[in-house]
Amino acid sequence: QVQLVESGGGLAQAGGSLGLSCAASGRTFNSYGMGWFRQAPGKEREFVAAISYNGGSTFYAGSVKGRFTISRDNAKNTMYLQMNNLKPEDTAVYYCAVRQFGSSWSSEAVYGYWGQGTQVTVSS
Repeated sequence: QVQLVESGGGLAQAGGSLGLSCAASGRTFNSYGMGWFRQAPGKEREFVAAISYNGGSTFYAGSVKGRFTISRDNAKNTMYLQMNNLKPEDTAVYYCAVRQFGSSWSSEAVYGYWGQGTQVTVSS
């Protein structure tokens, strides 16, 4: 069993920055890839970024590439998402998740554990 807790969401102005954290407990954190997803009001949840078990590989959605940076600290059982140059369309609830099966990095189906989400609101 894995428990995930996101933190760091809040309100930012367009062009500003926010950093999210995802603290994990339970099963061995550093054995799994992890990812960030987001869900805006009235929209389906979408992939944002993912990172391999050791941080050696990272993957990004086209809409955030060059603005967001995913990282992890296995010693602290924590994953991060640094969000720069925020846009109003980045407004959403952001979720972290543990990747468990399959070869995809962007499909929700391969993620087996999810946090409760943290709200990010970007004003124009």
